Formats: sequence, C-alpha cells, structure tokens
Amino acid sequence: MPPKKRSSGTPQMKELKGNMKSGSPDSSDNTVLTPERHKDKESAFVSLCEELQVTNATCDHAWRIWEKEIRPMDKANMLCSNRQLWGACLFIAGIERDGISLTFTEFQKVVGLSVKQFSSLVRNMDVNVDTISPKVDIAVTRLEKKYDVTMALYQRFVKTCEKIFADPDKAKSKELLESSWTMFLLAKGMVLQMEDDLVIAFQLLLCVLEFFTKLCMPSVLQSPYKSAVSSSTLSPLTRTSRRNQGKAKPRPPEVNMQLLETLCKEGDCNVDEVRNVYQTTFCAFLDSVGLSGLQELPPMETLSKQYEELYHKNKDFDARLFLVDDETLSPSKTELTKVEMTPRKNQCGEDVIIPVPQTPIRAAMNSIQQLRVELNSTSDQPSSHLQVYFKNCTVDPSEEITKRVEELSQVFSQRFAQAVGQQCEGLGRKRFNLGVQLYYKVMESMLKSEEKRLSVQNFSKLLNNAAFHTSLLACALEVVLSTYVGNTLKNGGFGRGCGASDSLETDLSFPWILDVFQLHAFDFYKVIESFIKAEPTLKHDMMKHLEHCEHVIMESLAWRGDSPLFELLKQSREEGTGEQADPPATLNQPLHHNHTAADLYLSPVRPSRQPPMTETEPPIPGCRPPRSNSLSLFYKKLYRMAYLRLKMLFSQLLTSHPELEPIIWTLLQHTLQNEYELMRDRHLDQLIMSAMYSICKVKNVDLRFKTIVTAYKELPNTNQETFKHVLIRDGQYDSIIVFYNLVFMQRLKTNILQYSSPRPPPLSPIPRIPCSPYKNSPLRVPGSNNVYVSPLKTRMSPVVMTPRSRILISIGESFGSADKFQKINQMVSSSDWSLKRSLEGGSTPKPLKRLRFDMDGQDEADGSKSSGESTLIQKLAEMSSTRTRIQEEKLKEESVKEHPEP
Repeated sequence: MPPKKRSSGTPQMKELKGNMKSGSPDSSDNTVLTPERHKDKESAFVSLCEELQVTNATCDHAWRIWEKEIRPMDKANMLCSNRQLWGACLFIAGIERDGISLTFTEFQKVVGLSVKQFSSLVRNMDVNVDTISPKVDIAVTRLEKKYDVTMALYQRFVKTCEKIFADPDKAKSKELLESSWTMFLLAKGMVLQMEDDLVIAFQLLLCVLEFFTKLCMPSVLQSPYKSAVSSSTLSPLTRTSRRNQGKAKPRPPEVNMQLLETLCKEGDCNVDEVRNVYQTTFCAFLDSVGLSGLQELPPMETLSKQYEELYHKNKDFDARLFLVDDETLSPSKTELTKVEMTPRKNQCGEDVIIPVPQTPIRAAMNSIQQLRVELNSTSDQPSSHLQVYFKNCTVDPSEEITKRVEELSQVFSQRFAQAVGQQCEGLGRKRFNLGVQLYYKVMESMLKSEEKRLSVQNFSKLLNNAAFHTSLLACALEVVLSTYVGNTLKNGGFGRGCGASDSLETDLSFPWILDVFQLHAFDFYKVIESFIKAEPTLKHDMMKHLEHCEHVIMESLAWRGDSPLFELLKQSREEGTGEQADPPATLNQPLHHNHTAADLYLSPVRPSRQPPMTETEPPIPGCRPPRSNSLSLFYKKLYRMAYLRLKMLFSQLLTSHPELEPIIWTLLQHTLQNEYELMRDRHLDQLIMSAMYSICKVKNVDLRFKTIVTAYKELPNTNQETFKHVLIRDGQYDSIIVFYNLVFMQRLKTNILQYSSPRPPPLSPIPRIPCSPYKNSPLRVPGSNNVYVSPLKTRMSPVVMTPRSRILISIGESFGSADKFQKINQMVSSSDWSLKRSLEGGSTPKPLKRLRFDMDGQDEADGSKSSGESTLIQKLAEMSSTRTRIQEEKLKEESVKEHPEP
C-alpha cells in the first residue's frame, strides 16, 4: 500500500537518532525553500529541492557538495543521473544539518532509487574521503542494517504463510497476509527500540502469526495448523483469573500452545523464549493499541492507519511495500540468491546431503539451538565440583561470587531493557542466566586444568579476584549476546563520533558488555584466550569473534585514557628501560606461552616454582620487582598484529619499494615501545598510517595521505572514523593529517630524520606471525633482555622547526590555501595552543578544517601541481591485477583464518 501524504509533524526519526530532525524555525536559512534565493544554481536542482521540501540552508550545503566534490569526479562507473546524484547530495546535507522533512520512502520516490541503490551511490560518492561525514555514515549504516533485517524477516514471513494458508492467491488469504505483516511492522516499531535485532523481531513475528492464525476459519488453513486451531489448546499461564473478568480492562489474549509450538518448530525457535515474548512484549503491544480482547481479525484499515502514523513519525522506509514488490525495496542480486532452502539429496537418490547457503534467520536459530544444547546439562548455580574448589580456598569466595552475580544480573537486565525495549527485561534475565551457566561451566573447566597443571587445589587468590570474575562473566555473556544478535562490533570496534553516544543504548554489539559492567578492556582481554581453550564446544565463528574482540582491545579499547594499561607501562618504565614488553629481538620467535588467565590476573608476579595462584612470599628486599606477565603477553600480541596490519597496507601501496617495509616497521615498533602515550585515546592504525607517510616523506617516495586512506578503507574491519576523527589535544579531534603534522611528526621528527642519515637506527626484527595464537600448544619461550632498537635520543623541542624537519610536514592535502598553511605553521612553531582557537575566531576550541584532498594532483602549499600522474596513484589503479589480488587474499586469510576443530 503506497504511503499517504506527509503528516504535519516533523518528529525525530528513530533510526537516525536525531540526524533527521527538522531545522529550527527561528533561522531564515532553515525555513522552507525560497527559489528566488538560488538563482545561482541550476534550475533543475532547485526544482528537486522544492520537491524534497528542503530548507534554504540544506539547498546551499548540498550545492557546495555537488560543486566541490561530486561534479569534478569521474562518474563513468556510477550509472546514475545528475538528479539522483543531486538527491544524494541533498540527503547528505540534510543529515548533516538535521534538515530532512520527508520520509525516506517519499525521498526515494522523488529521486528514483531503491534502498540498495541509494546506499551504494552514497558510498561511491566518498571519493574525497571526507565527502561522507561520520554522521552520514552512521545514518546510512543503520538504514542498510534495518533494511537487511526487514528483508530477511519478510522472506521468512512469506514462506511461513505459504505453509499456513491454503491458497495465498485468494482474496481472504491475501488480506490475512497484508494484515498480519502490517501488525508485525506496527508491533516491531512500537515495542522494540532496537528494531534490527533479528532474533527478537522474528520471535515477535511468530507471536503475530499465532494471533492471526488462531482467529482464522479452519477452511483457509493447511495441516498441521488446521488441527492446531481446531484443538484450541490454550495456555493456562495466560488465562485471566475470574476475579478480574468483570473489570473494564480487556482480558489478555490466550495463547494456543499447540499452534505456537508448531510455529516454533517450523522456525527452529525455542518455544519458551517465544512464549516469554508473547506474554510480555506482544501482550503489552496488543493492550496499547486496544486489541487485547479482540475475538476476531482486526480490520486492515485500523492497522494501516496506526502504522501510517508510526511510519511518518519515524521518517522511515515504508516496509508495507514489500507486499507489492515495490521498486524502492527491490533487493540486489545478492539478496535475491538468499532464498530459504533446506538440505536436499543429490539426483542419484543417495543419502548424501548437499549443503546449501543458510539464510540469516536459519543461521541465527541454529546457533542459538546449539548454544542451548551445550548448556542444557549445566545450571545457573555452581556445581558440586565448583563448590569443592570454593571450600578449598583460604578465603571462601562463594558468598562474594553469588552477591556479584545477583548485582550484575540487575544491571544487565535493566540496561538490556533500555537497549531493546522496556518490555524485554524478562528476555534480558533469560539471556543473563544463559551467560551465568556458561560462566560457571568455563570456570570449572579452567580450575580443573589449573589443578592438573599445578597439582594444587587452593585457588584462593584467583577466586577472590573481582576483575577475574567480572571479566569471565562478561566473556560468557558476550558469547550469548553475539549468538543472538550476530558476531558484529560496534562502529568497527573503535572510537566515537557524531551520533555514537546515541547508539550506545541501542546496540548490544561489543564492547556494550564492557560499558554495562564498567569493565576495563585490558582486564577483559586477559580472560579471552583461556576462555577459548577452556570451552572446546565453541563454534569456529564464535572463537573468531572473541579473537576479533581481542584485536579491537589491542588496537584501541585498551588505550582509553582511564585504562590500567598506562599505569602498568608507567611502572615498567620506572623499573627500567624496555621492561614493558619482551625485547624486539624475540619478535621473530613463535608466539608460544604457558600463561593462563590465572597468571594474567595475578600479574605482575611472574610464574615461578611456586604456583602463581597460591599465597606468595613477600618480595626479597633489594630485588627488582618482576615484570608483568599480562603486559609482556599483551605487547607480544600487539607487535604481531601491528606488523600484520602494516604489511597488508604496504602490499597495496609500496610493493615497488620493498626496502621501506622494515624501516616503517622499525619506526612503528619504536613508537609503540617508547612513545606509547601517542596511543592514549587513539587507534593503532593511526600510528601505522602516520609511520608509513613519514618514512616515505623522508625517503622522497611519492605517497599522499589520500592514497593511504583510500587503500586503508579497502582493508577488512576498518572504520572511516579512524582517519577522520583523531584526537589532537585536550578533547580536540581532527583528521589524520592534522594529527600527523601537529602530534606524530612533532614527537618523532628527530627519530624519523635518523632514517635519512648515513647511520640510520638498527632495524627491528620482523615478527613471526602465527595463524592464530589459540591453535598453538602452550610451550613457553624464554625471554631475552637485549634491546635491539636504540632508545629515542633527546628530542628537539617541538617549538623548533628547521628546514630539515620541515620536509616531514604533510602539506597541500587538507589546509586548502597557502594562507591557511602559514597559520598552521605558526601553530606548529608556537607553544601557545590558544592560537588554534584564534584561527576559528572564538574562544571555544573547534575542530580544524575537515580532511580534504585535491583531485587534480595538487599537493603543495603554494598551489603548485606535481609533474605527471603520481606513480602511486597508478599503482593503486592496478590493484585489481591477479598478482595483487592473490597477495591480498593470502594476507586476509592469515588475519582472519578460522580456528581448527577443537
């Protein structure tokens, strides 16, 4: 059913969390478009602005994007009209200025793009790297995710209805499909804050189908649904007591359990979970729309009107249009291949099952079912074996463990309800209980392994360590959450940006659980490897997900400003140079170790002849404190991950200069070991890109930041905020170029310039990269105290810029004009950071100019152009060659290779 005209109100769009609010009526720029003000623009563009009902400010901003960013670009491969490009520019401008008033479907109808076409077009427009801001990227990503989830739900809805109703072509059956789908969309939009939660949405869909099916005449139903309706088996748990039957409040609907069980069996869904959704979420929805006591099918007109209001309120896409195969919701070829299928025999009639691709819903249901089967024999209370371990402790931890679990249960359930929907607190408790079962199971497995390894039974120190228990429970819950919502990471696992704070409460992806438990990422990291080794039933994709969480911690989360990692590094530096990690000379040795979670949580005490989890003797006076196990292992893994990232990026950009790879790595390794403060509230990849640019600069190799970030975006698990939103100083953020010029280069210029001298620093050894640290046998490699890379010499003062160090500056890529460059140069040469504020014309610190690159080869502050096309740009264009693709695939396989069967 096509959407009606736009309602008079302009409320906030839920999916974009404030990104599509109408502008303030007090500003003349935010009033309805005045065509007379835009005679400098093409008339067709102004006409489109009128059709889309944009404001004057949005029109001006969109035209600037078109003139400066899109008009000059090569549009040969984009296969779209100027009108569609203008529409995308207006969408970008509207999101950035909160100036969109139409629903997204109305916007699509005017511009003539499907959801997939639109999102692809916006992504392709990001040629200048900063055309698409983080705010727009978040909005488009949410739109894509919600579309994908709704598409998967609709496909399953159609197949299920084909099995329920006798003839979908009949008018009555068609009406049932339209009514039930519309009610589902209404329920999902009203009771679920996180509408892209596939599992809960699917369970809600089954509730809607139960509600409609039991009200149908048996003649329009197929078996076994016909017999389920005829038997009319009602759940006694949802009957209304006689005491309340005479009250005005309508009686809640009664569940036909036989019908619900049939639907759950068809959907591979746990019936207890669906019944819980029915009794809490779905019943609350029916009551809110006045349908609780309905004994007949609700009228389509009522449902459609209520959804119409919700759709316009949220400025959403109209998901009813799936029913009529509307072109605005047409899937891409990839989605069309994702049809619901079941394993089948081969043509010869042999009992050989041919595997077929799983749909998102079936894959999710299978994962959940496997998790529940593995936990079926466990309890959410400590087993008798665990209780023995508790009693063997010097200090019995039982009471504290129980108290902690109860407190965290309350916190988790409340935050879960805030994220998913206030009626879903019961679901949160059920998922928490699953996590507790896994928590106790893995704890027992860990203790049995430690008992066998150490021949001791008193684990008092470990079992009375709060950080260990909170981390272990958080890891168990992360397994449960990712099983239900998918193995995804929030925002690529890094940083914050425009709208990021809005998404914290509506996104259960990692590191949500850390925020809920107020747990430091560095503490959580300590348990991951031991957790994987202690739970052999984990699926490959879950092991891979936890390993990915570990990578996200090492690349950014562990480096947050309040992380205990910095205190450990400070203590290590005070104890002696190079103590914070194994020396670089050991990097080319295999990453074997025998450290367990117990060793890491009781660190900094090194493993000795005395078991690490029993009471230890006081340190001997005059002896240097032992090095931290957790810090040493962290740096071992960090170095290997950093080198692998560098090598992947290097293979796309500098294969013609292989001699530069060890030099770049040496600078990066030196920075991580000796200038680790550069990582505070930053991302590892920011240092990698800066190190690569600086070495190319000092070696006179033509490499621009635009080329680097363009290649970086093609790497797996990257996020544009990594190079668009970098901490500069005191809460000020800007682009990677500004970070390089004002922070990285200033701190490291003396070291960088050494690589152009006749006697450069010695090279760091190349780390040995294992396929996965979790597949290696736990053999310990002895360490070494030799320092391979000399420590950084006394730095030149940051306020001094010599002609030699000035060549390291990145110029002409973001500052725009020679005048702007001179001001920035003054800032570099001045120790007074208030000059930065004066550049913006105010006292409040503001971000510097957004990252911007010239399209015509301009790369100098004075506006001069490079002679001929950059060889590196040509290299980038040749990345599609067979040889380069093979290199990329090998590198990607090394970084994401799945774990072997346990």
